[in-house]
Amino acid sequence: MAKRKLKVLDSFAGAGGFSLGFELTGNYEVIGAIEYDQWAADTFQYNHKNAKVLVGDIQSYSDDDLLNAFPDKPDIILGGPPCQGYSICNRNAGDPKDPRNSLFTEFLRLGKVFNPKIMIMENVPNIMKAKTADKEFVIDIIKKELESLGYSTYVKTLSATDYGVPQIRKRVVVVASKTSLDNPYPKPTHSVGEQEPTLFNNNLKTCPTLWDAISDLPDIEAREGAEEMDYDKEALNDYQNYLRKGSDKVYNNKAMNHSKRMVERFASMSWGHSVSDVPDHLKPYKRNGNGEISTKVYDQNNRRLFPDKPCHTIAASFYANFVHPYKNRNFTPREGARVQSFPDWYVFQGKPTVVSHKLLAREGRTEEKHLCQYNQIGNAVPPLMAKAIAENLYNAIKTEDNILECTYTETI
Repeated sequence: MAKRKLKVLDSFAGAGGFSLGFELTGNYEVIGAIEYDQWAADTFQYNHKNAKVLVGDIQSYSDDDLLNAFPDKPDIILGGPPCQGYSICNRNAGDPKDPRNSLFTEFLRLGKVFNPKIMIMENVPNIMKAKTADKEFVIDIIKKELESLGYSTYVKTLSATDYGVPQIRKRVVVVASKTSLDNPYPKPTHSVGEQEPTLFNNNLKTCPTLWDAISDLPDIEAREGAEEMDYDKEALNDYQNYLRKGSDKVYNNKAMNHSKRMVERFASMSWGHSVSDVPDHLKPYKRNGNGEISTKVYDQNNRRLFPDKPCHTIAASFYANFVHPYKNRNFTPREGARVQSFPDWYVFQGKPTVVSHKLLAREGRTEEKHLCQYNQIGNAVPPLMAKAIAENLYNAIKTEDNILECTYTETI
Protein backbone atom coordinates (compact mmCIF):
# COMPACT_ATOMS: atom_id res chain seq x y z
CA MET A 1 0.00 0.00 0.00
CA ALA A 2 1.44 3.37 -1.02
CA LYS A 3 2.18 6.04 1.50
CA ARG A 4 2.70 9.77 1.17
CA LYS A 5 3.58 12.61 3.47
CA LEU A 6 0.95 15.17 4.34
CA LYS A 7 1.77 18.73 3.28
CA VAL A 8 1.94 21.44 5.95
CA LEU A 9 1.70 25.22 5.60
CA ASP A 10 2.67 27.24 8.69
CA SER A 11 1.00 30.65 8.96
CA PHE A 12 2.08 33.25 11.54
CA ALA A 13 4.99 30.85 11.56
CA GLY A 14 7.58 32.61 13.71
CA ALA A 15 10.79 30.58 13.92
CA GLY A 16 8.96 27.38 12.97
CA GLY A 17 8.59 25.36 16.17
CA PHE A 18 5.04 24.25 15.34
CA SER A 19 5.84 22.90 11.89
CA LEU A 20 9.14 21.44 13.08
CA GLY A 21 7.18 19.16 15.41
CA PHE A 22 5.19 17.87 12.44
CA GLU A 23 8.34 17.37 10.39
CA LEU A 24 10.05 15.42 13.20
CA THR A 25 7.44 12.66 12.93
CA GLY A 26 8.62 11.79 9.42
CA ASN A 27 5.00 11.79 8.22
CA TYR A 28 4.72 15.39 7.09
CA GLU A 29 6.39 17.70 4.57
CA VAL A 30 6.58 21.40 5.44
CA ILE A 31 5.94 23.10 2.10
CA GLY A 32 5.84 26.69 3.27
CA ALA A 33 5.38 29.45 5.78
CA ILE A 34 4.02 32.97 6.07
CA GLU A 35 5.74 35.24 8.60
CA TYR A 36 5.74 38.99 9.15
CA ASP A 37 9.15 39.34 10.82
CA GLN A 38 12.27 39.09 8.66
CA TRP A 39 14.60 37.54 11.26
CA ALA A 40 12.04 34.89 12.27
CA ALA A 41 11.46 34.16 8.58
CA ASP A 42 15.23 33.84 8.11
CA THR A 43 15.31 31.27 10.90
CA PHE A 44 12.44 29.34 9.35
CA GLN A 45 14.07 29.33 5.91
CA TYR A 46 17.50 28.34 7.25
CA ASN A 47 16.06 25.29 8.97
CA HIS A 48 13.40 24.36 6.38
CA LYS A 49 15.42 24.77 3.22
CA ASN A 50 12.83 23.20 0.90
CA ALA A 51 9.96 25.36 2.14
CA LYS A 52 8.69 28.48 0.40
CA VAL A 53 8.63 31.35 2.90
CA LEU A 54 6.53 34.45 2.28
CA VAL A 55 7.82 37.38 4.32
CA GLY A 56 5.56 40.29 5.18
CA ASP A 57 2.03 41.18 6.25
CA ILE A 58 -0.30 38.32 5.30
CA GLN A 59 -2.96 40.91 4.45
CA SER A 60 -0.77 42.15 1.59
CA TYR A 61 -0.98 38.81 -0.23
CA SER A 62 -4.01 38.23 -2.44
CA ASP A 63 -5.71 34.86 -2.81
CA ASP A 64 -3.95 34.42 -6.15
CA ASP A 65 -0.60 35.29 -4.57
CA LEU A 66 -1.13 32.53 -2.02
CA LEU A 67 -2.23 29.96 -4.61
CA ASN A 68 0.74 30.78 -6.82
CA ALA A 69 3.17 30.57 -3.90
CA PHE A 70 1.86 27.18 -2.75
CA PRO A 71 0.59 25.29 -5.83
CA ASP A 72 0.87 21.99 -3.93
CA LYS A 73 -2.09 22.71 -1.72
CA PRO A 74 -1.50 21.97 1.95
CA ASP A 75 -3.31 19.19 3.76
CA ILE A 76 -2.80 20.94 7.07
CA ILE A 77 -2.54 24.63 7.95
CA LEU A 78 -0.98 25.67 11.26
CA GLY A 79 -1.06 29.08 12.87
CA GLY A 80 -1.06 31.18 16.00
CA PRO A 81 -2.82 34.34 14.85
CA PRO A 82 -2.98 37.03 17.53
CA CYS A 83 -6.66 37.17 18.45
CA GLN A 84 -6.81 39.73 21.22
CA GLY A 85 -5.95 43.39 21.01
CA TYR A 86 -4.37 43.20 17.55
CA SER A 87 -6.71 44.94 15.13
CA ILE A 88 -6.31 44.52 11.40
CA CYS A 89 -5.76 47.44 9.01
CA ASN A 90 -9.00 49.20 9.95
CA ARG A 91 -8.26 50.48 13.44
CA ASN A 92 -11.91 51.45 13.76
CA ALA A 93 -13.09 47.93 13.03
CA GLY A 94 -14.88 47.67 16.36
CA ASP A 95 -14.34 45.56 19.46
CA PRO A 96 -10.62 44.67 19.45
CA LYS A 97 -11.32 41.50 21.45
CA ASP A 98 -13.62 40.16 18.74
CA PRO A 99 -11.48 37.75 16.68
CA ARG A 100 -13.42 38.83 13.58
CA ASN A 101 -11.65 42.17 13.99
CA SER A 102 -8.22 40.57 14.22
CA LEU A 103 -5.72 38.64 12.15
CA PHE A 104 -7.76 35.53 12.88
CA THR A 105 -9.73 36.50 9.78
CA GLU A 106 -6.56 35.91 7.74
CA PHE A 107 -6.25 32.42 9.22
CA LEU A 108 -9.85 31.81 8.10
CA ARG A 109 -9.01 33.14 4.64
CA LEU A 110 -6.30 30.51 4.29
CA GLY A 111 -8.95 27.90 5.03
CA LYS A 112 -11.18 29.30 2.30
CA VAL A 113 -8.34 29.51 -0.24
CA PHE A 114 -6.80 26.07 0.31
CA ASN A 115 -9.63 24.04 1.92
CA PRO A 116 -7.18 21.86 3.88
CA LYS A 117 -8.16 18.66 5.68
CA ILE A 118 -7.16 20.12 9.03
CA MET A 119 -6.48 23.56 10.48
CA ILE A 120 -4.76 23.90 13.86
CA MET A 121 -4.56 27.10 15.85
CA GLU A 122 -2.73 27.69 19.13
CA ASN A 123 -3.04 30.52 21.59
CA VAL A 124 -2.47 31.47 25.22
CA PRO A 125 -4.75 29.97 27.90
CA ASN A 126 -6.36 33.33 28.71
CA ILE A 127 -8.20 33.18 25.40
CA MET A 128 -10.57 30.71 27.07
CA LYS A 129 -11.72 33.47 29.46
CA ALA A 130 -11.76 36.35 26.99
CA LYS A 131 -15.11 37.90 26.09
CA THR A 132 -16.14 40.51 23.57
CA ALA A 133 -17.90 43.72 24.53
CA ASP A 134 -21.16 41.80 23.97
CA LYS A 135 -20.08 39.22 26.58
CA GLU A 136 -19.62 36.49 23.98
CA PHE A 137 -16.69 34.16 24.56
CA VAL A 138 -13.92 34.69 22.03
CA ILE A 139 -13.29 30.95 21.76
CA ASP A 140 -16.96 30.37 20.87
CA ILE A 141 -16.68 32.83 18.00
CA ILE A 142 -13.54 31.09 16.76
CA LYS A 143 -15.33 27.72 16.82
CA LYS A 144 -18.37 29.09 14.97
CA GLU A 145 -16.26 30.72 12.27
CA LEU A 146 -14.30 27.51 11.63
CA GLU A 147 -17.49 25.44 11.66
CA SER A 148 -18.95 27.80 9.05
CA LEU A 149 -16.18 26.58 6.73
CA GLY A 150 -17.28 22.98 7.20
CA TYR A 151 -14.91 21.93 9.98
CA SER A 152 -15.63 19.86 13.05
CA THR A 153 -13.88 21.92 15.71
CA TYR A 154 -12.33 20.89 19.00
CA VAL A 155 -10.74 22.97 21.78
CA LYS A 156 -8.42 21.83 24.55
CA THR A 157 -5.69 23.26 26.78
CA LEU A 158 -2.52 21.17 26.57
CA SER A 159 0.40 21.11 29.01
CA ALA A 160 3.90 20.87 27.55
CA THR A 161 5.16 18.72 30.43
CA ASP A 162 2.65 16.01 29.41
CA TYR A 163 4.72 15.46 26.27
CA GLY A 164 8.24 15.50 27.69
CA VAL A 165 8.93 19.23 27.39
CA PRO A 166 10.79 20.39 30.56
CA GLN A 167 8.69 23.50 30.92
CA ILE A 168 5.48 24.50 32.70
CA ARG A 169 3.73 25.81 29.63
CA LYS A 170 0.05 25.59 28.75
CA ARG A 171 -1.41 26.37 25.34
CA VAL A 172 -4.93 26.29 23.95
CA VAL A 173 -4.97 24.17 20.79
CA VAL A 174 -7.93 24.39 18.40
CA VAL A 175 -8.20 21.49 15.95
CA ALA A 176 -10.58 21.93 13.00
CA SER A 177 -11.07 18.86 10.79
CA LYS A 178 -13.13 18.23 7.65
CA THR A 179 -13.98 14.83 9.12
CA SER A 180 -15.01 14.21 12.71
CA LEU A 181 -12.25 12.93 14.98
CA ASP A 182 -12.73 10.54 17.87
CA ASN A 183 -9.42 11.48 19.50
CA PRO A 184 -8.22 14.88 18.24
CA TYR A 185 -5.62 15.29 21.00
CA PRO A 186 -2.68 13.13 22.09
CA LYS A 187 -2.72 11.36 25.41
CA PRO A 188 0.02 12.37 27.88
CA THR A 189 3.26 10.46 27.59
CA HIS A 190 5.03 12.03 30.58
CA SER A 191 4.32 13.19 34.12
CA VAL A 192 6.17 15.59 36.41
CA GLY A 193 8.25 13.91 39.10
CA GLU A 194 8.17 10.36 40.33
CA GLN A 195 4.64 9.03 40.82
CA GLU A 196 3.22 5.83 42.22
CA PRO A 197 1.98 3.71 39.27
CA THR A 198 -1.82 3.67 38.87
CA LEU A 199 -4.24 2.42 36.26
CA PHE A 200 -4.00 5.81 34.53
CA ASN A 201 -0.30 6.70 34.68
CA ASN A 202 1.42 3.30 34.62
CA ASN A 203 3.07 3.87 31.24
CA LEU A 204 4.04 7.53 31.73
CA LYS A 205 7.68 8.55 31.62
CA THR A 206 9.11 11.17 33.96
CA CYS A 207 9.27 14.61 32.34
CA PRO A 208 12.83 15.99 32.18
CA THR A 209 13.79 18.78 34.57
CA LEU A 210 15.54 22.04 33.74
CA TRP A 211 18.91 20.53 34.62
CA ASP A 212 18.15 17.44 32.53
CA ALA A 213 17.67 19.83 29.62
CA ILE A 214 20.79 22.01 29.86
CA SER A 215 23.46 20.36 32.04
CA ASP A 216 25.57 19.12 29.10
CA LEU A 217 25.89 22.54 27.43
CA PRO A 218 29.25 24.37 27.56
CA ASP A 219 30.22 25.69 30.97
CA ILE A 220 30.18 29.47 30.47
CA GLU A 221 29.92 32.55 32.69
CA ALA A 222 28.38 35.96 31.99
CA ARG A 223 29.84 37.65 28.87
CA GLU A 224 31.19 34.30 27.62
CA GLY A 225 30.01 31.92 24.92
CA ALA A 226 29.56 32.32 21.17
CA GLU A 227 27.17 31.83 18.28
CA GLU A 228 29.00 28.59 17.48
CA MET A 229 30.83 26.41 20.02
CA ASP A 230 32.08 22.86 20.46
CA TYR A 231 30.45 20.54 22.96
CA ASP A 232 32.73 20.16 25.98
CA LYS A 233 31.01 17.19 27.63
CA GLU A 234 29.02 14.10 26.70
CA ALA A 235 25.25 13.87 26.79
CA LEU A 236 24.01 12.79 30.21
CA ASN A 237 20.50 11.52 29.50
CA ASP A 238 18.03 10.53 26.78
CA TYR A 239 16.63 14.04 26.38
CA GLN A 240 20.07 15.50 25.68
CA ASN A 241 20.93 12.64 23.31
CA TYR A 242 17.73 13.27 21.38
CA LEU A 243 18.32 17.01 20.97
CA ARG A 244 22.01 16.59 20.12
CA LYS A 245 21.31 14.07 17.36
CA GLY A 246 22.35 15.51 13.99
CA SER A 247 24.47 18.33 15.43
CA ASP A 248 28.22 18.49 16.06
CA LYS A 249 28.16 22.05 17.39
CA VAL A 250 26.33 24.20 19.92
CA TYR A 251 24.75 27.27 18.31
CA ASN A 252 23.29 30.48 19.76
CA ASN A 253 25.01 30.02 23.12
CA LYS A 254 26.23 33.55 23.86
CA ALA A 255 25.65 34.66 27.47
CA MET A 256 24.41 38.15 28.27
CA ASN A 257 27.00 40.90 28.82
CA HIS A 258 26.07 41.52 32.44
CA SER A 259 27.69 44.27 34.46
CA LYS A 260 29.77 43.41 37.52
CA ARG A 261 26.93 44.69 39.71
CA MET A 262 24.40 42.46 37.94
CA VAL A 263 26.64 39.42 38.49
CA GLU A 264 26.91 40.34 42.18
CA ARG A 265 23.12 40.63 42.37
CA PHE A 266 22.68 37.15 40.92
CA ALA A 267 25.39 35.75 43.23
CA SER A 268 23.27 36.81 46.23
CA MET A 269 20.26 34.81 45.04
CA SER A 270 19.28 31.27 46.02
CA TRP A 271 16.94 28.96 44.12
CA GLY A 272 13.47 30.47 43.96
CA HIS A 273 14.70 34.01 44.75
CA SER A 274 14.05 36.91 42.40
CA VAL A 275 15.31 40.47 42.20
CA SER A 276 12.89 41.41 45.00
CA ASP A 277 14.86 39.16 47.39
CA VAL A 278 18.35 40.63 46.90
CA PRO A 279 19.99 43.09 49.34
CA ASP A 280 18.85 46.66 48.88
CA HIS A 281 22.21 47.89 47.62
CA LEU A 282 22.03 45.39 44.75
CA LYS A 283 18.49 46.20 43.65
CA PRO A 284 17.99 48.01 40.31
CA TYR A 285 18.57 51.74 40.06
CA LYS A 286 15.82 54.15 39.12
CA ARG A 287 15.86 55.07 35.46
CA ASN A 288 17.52 58.49 35.19
CA GLY A 289 17.70 58.49 38.99
CA ASN A 290 21.41 59.34 39.36
CA GLY A 291 22.20 56.12 41.21
CA GLU A 292 19.09 56.10 43.41
CA ILE A 293 17.70 52.62 44.15
CA SER A 294 14.30 52.00 42.56
CA THR A 295 11.32 51.37 44.84
CA LYS A 296 9.59 49.44 42.06
CA VAL A 297 10.84 45.87 41.92
CA TYR A 298 9.14 43.29 39.75
CA ASP A 299 9.01 39.92 41.45
CA GLN A 300 8.79 38.00 38.15
CA ASN A 301 12.10 39.40 36.87
CA ASN A 302 15.40 37.53 37.18
CA ARG A 303 14.28 34.55 39.24
CA ARG A 304 16.88 31.86 39.93
CA LEU A 305 15.24 28.60 38.91
CA PHE A 306 15.34 25.25 40.64
CA PRO A 307 17.44 22.73 38.67
CA ASP A 308 15.39 19.69 39.67
CA LYS A 309 12.03 20.99 38.44
CA PRO A 310 10.65 21.85 35.00
CA CYS A 311 11.38 25.42 33.94
CA HIS A 312 8.79 28.18 34.20
CA THR A 313 7.21 29.32 30.93
CA ILE A 314 9.80 30.53 28.43
CA ALA A 315 8.37 33.86 27.27
CA ALA A 316 9.57 36.21 24.54
CA SER A 317 11.44 38.21 27.19
CA PHE A 318 13.03 35.23 28.92
CA TYR A 319 16.49 36.84 28.68
CA ALA A 320 15.37 38.89 31.70
CA ASN A 321 13.04 36.39 33.37
CA PHE A 322 15.32 33.66 34.61
CA VAL A 323 18.68 33.18 36.25
CA HIS A 324 20.68 30.01 35.59
CA PRO A 325 20.37 27.56 38.52
CA TYR A 326 24.14 27.56 39.14
CA LYS A 327 25.72 30.38 37.10
CA ASN A 328 25.39 34.08 37.92
CA ARG A 329 23.80 35.01 34.61
CA ASN A 330 20.57 34.78 32.64
CA PHE A 331 19.90 31.96 30.21
CA THR A 332 21.54 31.86 26.80
CA PRO A 333 19.26 31.53 23.75
CA ARG A 334 20.35 27.88 23.36
CA GLU A 335 19.45 27.08 26.95
CA GLY A 336 15.99 28.49 26.27
CA ALA A 337 15.81 26.49 23.04
CA ARG A 338 16.69 23.32 24.98
CA VAL A 339 13.86 24.03 27.44
CA GLN A 340 11.53 24.55 24.46
CA SER A 341 12.73 21.17 23.02
CA PHE A 342 14.38 22.53 19.86
CA PRO A 343 17.10 20.23 18.50
CA ASP A 344 20.65 21.60 18.67
CA TRP A 345 20.94 21.66 14.87
CA TYR A 346 18.11 24.21 14.72
CA VAL A 347 19.95 27.52 14.34
CA PHE A 348 18.29 30.85 15.14
CA GLN A 349 19.06 33.82 12.89
CA GLY A 350 19.20 37.53 13.70
CA LYS A 351 20.77 39.18 16.73
CA PRO A 352 20.56 37.55 20.18
CA THR A 353 18.90 40.68 21.60
CA VAL A 354 17.72 44.10 20.44
CA VAL A 355 16.94 47.25 22.36
CA SER A 356 13.36 48.19 23.21
CA HIS A 357 11.04 48.22 20.20
CA LYS A 358 9.48 51.39 21.60
CA LEU A 359 12.90 53.07 21.58
CA LEU A 360 13.61 51.87 18.03
CA ALA A 361 10.27 53.22 16.84
CA ARG A 362 10.85 56.55 18.63
CA GLU A 363 14.27 56.91 17.03
CA GLY A 364 13.10 55.74 13.60
CA ARG A 365 15.41 52.70 13.59
CA THR A 366 12.82 50.47 11.94
CA GLU A 367 15.46 48.34 10.22
CA GLU A 368 16.41 47.00 13.67
CA LYS A 369 12.84 46.33 14.82
CA HIS A 370 12.83 42.57 14.51
CA LEU A 371 12.32 39.51 16.67
CA CYS A 372 15.67 38.64 18.24
CA GLN A 373 16.74 35.06 19.01
CA TYR A 374 15.25 35.19 22.50
CA ASN A 375 11.93 36.50 21.13
CA GLN A 376 11.77 33.82 18.45
CA ILE A 377 12.45 31.02 20.93
CA GLY A 378 10.02 32.29 23.54
CA ASN A 379 7.21 32.77 21.02
CA ALA A 380 7.51 29.26 19.60
CA VAL A 381 5.31 26.22 20.06
CA PRO A 382 7.51 23.58 21.74
CA PRO A 383 8.43 21.14 18.96
CA LEU A 384 7.95 18.02 21.10
CA MET A 385 4.42 19.10 22.02
CA ALA A 386 3.73 19.81 18.34
CA LYS A 387 5.20 16.39 17.48
CA ALA A 388 2.75 14.68 19.84
CA ILE A 389 -0.15 16.55 18.21
CA ALA A 390 1.14 15.60 14.77
CA GLU A 391 1.59 11.90 15.53
CA ASN A 392 -1.87 11.64 17.02
CA LEU A 393 -3.54 13.36 14.06
CA TYR A 394 -1.67 11.28 11.50
CA ASN A 395 -3.00 8.14 13.12
CA ALA A 396 -6.50 9.64 13.26
CA ILE A 397 -6.80 10.91 9.68
CA LYS A 398 -8.68 8.63 7.26
CA THR A 399 -8.30 9.83 3.67
CA GLU A 400 -10.78 9.15 0.93
CA ASP A 401 -8.25 7.36 -1.28
CA ASN A 402 -7.11 5.26 1.70
CA ILE A 403 -3.40 5.68 0.91
CA LEU A 404 -2.16 6.53 4.38
CA GLU A 405 -0.61 4.00 6.71
CA CYS A 406 0.24 4.52 10.37
CA THR A 407 3.93 4.89 11.02
CA TYR A 408 5.70 5.10 14.33
CA THR A 409 8.67 7.34 14.79
CA GLU A 410 11.40 7.49 17.37
CA THR A 411 10.22 8.72 20.74
CA ILE A 412 12.19 9.68 23.78
